[in-house]
Amino acid sequence: MSSLIEQPVQARMVASVPRTATLAATLRYDRAHPFAVRIAFPARATLEGSDVSWEFSRELLARGVDAPAGLGDVRVRPFGRERTALEFHAAEGIAMVHVRTSELRRFLRRVQELVPAGDEHRFLDLDRELAEFLGDNH
Repeated sequence: MSSLIEQPVQARMVASVPRTATLAATLRYDRAHPFAVRIAFPARATLEGSDVSWEFSRELLARGVDAPAGLGDVRVRPFGRERTALEFHAAEGIAMVHVRTSELRRFLRRVQELVPAGDEHRFLDLDRELAEFLGDNH
């Protein structure tokens, strides 16, 4: 069984103008980092013109599809019955995207099958994490 899940999703970038742009994004979960999920956006979706990804709590995503969640840089909340809003707060401003809730739930089910919620600690490699933190490349 693979230790990595990647799932393409269609995201709608919400702009301050009345129209929205649809773009491909990728949700990612790596069992080596069991508490986090990542969403990556292509360069054309960013002000800098380079690929951007955001990493945040898997629990935040799971809670946010049902009720508003998050107080920091990433916030997730239902947007109607079929979409979930993901807000990304940075010094440059706020980016908001809408993703189909069904796609997020499918991704979360796959993550749950790979690493059940509550069992994340079993997949941590604390020695590797500490070495990365301290910059040890051994």
